[in-house]
Amino acid sequence: TLIGFFFFFAIFLASEGKNGASAAENTPPRVPQGKQGERSSVFYSAGQFFFEYLVVVSLKKMPDGHYEPKITYQFPKRENLLKGQKEEEERLLQAIPLFCFPDGNNWAPITEFTSETFSFVLTNVDGSRKIGYCRRLLPSGRGVRLPEVFCIISCLGCFGLFSKILDEVEKRRQISMAVIYPFMQGLRESPFPSPGKTVTIKSFIPESGTELIELTRPVDAHLEHVEFQPLLQQLSPHLILHIFASAMLERRLIFLAEELSVLSQCIHAVAALLYPFTWAHTYIPVVPECLLDTVCCPTPFMVGIQMRHLERVLEQPMEEALIVDLCEGKIIRAVGDEEEILPGKLQNEMLLSLNRHNNNNNEHTSEQLNALVSEAFVHFFVRLVGHYGSHIKWGRSGSGSFQERAFCKAIASKSCRRFLKKFVKTNMFSLFIEEAEKSRIPQEGNG
Repeated sequence: TLIGFFFFFAIFLASEGKNGASAAENTPPRVPQGKQGERSSVFYSAGQFFFEYLVVVSLKKMPDGHYEPKITYQFPKRENLLKGQKEEEERLLQAIPLFCFPDGNNWAPITEFTSETFSFVLTNVDGSRKIGYCRRLLPSGRGVRLPEVFCIISCLGCFGLFSKILDEVEKRRQISMAVIYPFMQGLRESPFPSPGKTVTIKSFIPESGTELIELTRPVDAHLEHVEFQPLLQQLSPHLILHIFASAMLERRLIFLAEELSVLSQCIHAVAALLYPFTWAHTYIPVVPECLLDTVCCPTPFMVGIQMRHLERVLEQPMEEALIVDLCEGKIIRAVGDEEEILPGKLQNEMLLSLNRHNNNNNEHTSEQLNALVSEAFVHFFVRLVGHYGSHIKWGRSGSGSFQERAFCKAIASKSCRRFLKKFVKTNMFSLFIEEAEKSRIPQEGNG
């Protein structure tokens, strides 16, 4: 069915089980290598195109009176594609409108609408990922009209940078659609900068002349797709740790909010807390209404659902699910053991650190806050699993074999050992170790 197809297409790495399909040829590793400072380059390769497509998704009135999202503009037009490429492109273009208007088709013309920015992730059957960066806005004009979505499809993960690009797109939209084209063409001809570097785009605007737009990448590439501030604004540090603990044990996580921007930002932030590990299951920051049955999925997932669908979500049969209300900053449904999952001492250290950053009264820039929050969680992983490299036994051929039992026994604390025995059974830990075993370079243990 169409729904089944979209579900398959939209799931984040769900095509990869513990020993699942390998990524497409020439695709970078699925998880970071074990060495400090080394990144998975799946999102971050400098020199690539900024984006693949810019599409405009508009609401078209159907014979039954409802509105359906349709692509009304696409740049660039793709020609001379091979058959397989054409089929993949058609699948992509068919899926995009659903994610640009996940609210369903209950729309009516309006006179006022506050622009919102959100993102979604699409994963193809070969495990390759594309991100949709969306700006939903009301075109300039008088009288009632319908919102439209400008969606940039890219394989590069850098939310802050693409938000700035969408600011420029929105500014030009208020003048004329024709002014957007040369700006996007200039962007397409510019290489994606290296971390910390800036690229300058020249763009001509009627009556304003030529503008120079500077786009700078953050220095720390693994944090450029995330903002922790929205998560800290919506939830207490205590609840963030409950969510983190549930994610580490790969449970089902459902986030509820009405605003798409809140949903996508908070879910990206939760996934980023797991660094250097990667959430390797279903991951849909904003679930379209027609895919709400995703919450019946028996495997782990991390999804965002609009608050208006709460009753429908609660009716579904679910085991080991954590349902988080981002509007009220509370947990609606829990397993009940969230307080006891993480080792007590390490949990208290992280709680102190998060409380400190939560009360910084805007002393830090957003980039500084991102680094400080990430550092607290990376420190947790270093304390807990930093010694993994000492427990990879290397053969003469250069291949490694992880000694799980010795790795767990090496931890003196009983509570840490108890948690570690559960964590080593997760998919994210297995994938991480698989990559470390392939690296042929013994990792330095941290004791």
